[in-house]
Amino acid sequence: MAVIHDIHFVTSFDKLRDMPADGPPEVAFVGRSNAGKSSAINAMANRKRLAYVSRTPGRTQLINFFAWGGRGILVDLPGYGFAKVPEAMRRNWNALVGGYIEQRASLAGLVVIMDARHPMKPLDEEMLDWVAPRQIPVHILLSKADKLSRNDALQTLARVRRRLATRPVNSSVQLFSSLDRQGVDEAIARISAMLAGVAAPAPAPADESMFSHSTGEPESSDGPGK
Repeated sequence: MAVIHDIHFVTSFDKLRDMPADGPPEVAFVGRSNAGKSSAINAMANRKRLAYVSRTPGRTQLINFFAWGGRGILVDLPGYGFAKVPEAMRRNWNALVGGYIEQRASLAGLVVIMDARHPMKPLDEEMLDWVAPRQIPVHILLSKADKLSRNDALQTLARVRRRLATRPVNSSVQLFSSLDRQGVDEAIARISAMLAGVAAPAPAPADESMFSHSTGEPESSDGPGK
């Protein structure tokens, strides 16, 4: 089982003027509030609290940078789409995250987290439209896949792949669960490829490997996430 080793927190900021200068390649993680984004980062690092898992979805409005050895930077973006967030906070999200995605020269790829039970919601589609002009690779993690049956999970994966095929985005998608660490190896391989600027590896046939359960206790649960 792959693990992101040698990763540590670097900095946080909530205003574009405080964004660090461009440097090593970056892969950013984004998704709807409570889709399991921070839990996914924690699962890949095999750490319980590397990325903050908010108990109040949508309230965390920081961009967090994590250095991954000599490979590059993983960027944890604030979650979007939580209904109870005040309008002023929505505007700040648009300015902060939108500015980062549109302006960041170091951005080498985007990982979009979607709940496998409710993928490709309108705000997810808007995010894909937003990043399309950048022409960077986008990898989608269909999180909480453990909550679906094998058949439902594979049908969801196929449906999302068909939707993505109609969009002008260099995209790939997989099933993922931070609870039982399904899909961690593929996710790390995809992120490594984006940081290295190389072609992404091919997925496992029919993603059936998603349903071979790992042994041992998982490090993090897929509880509330940003």
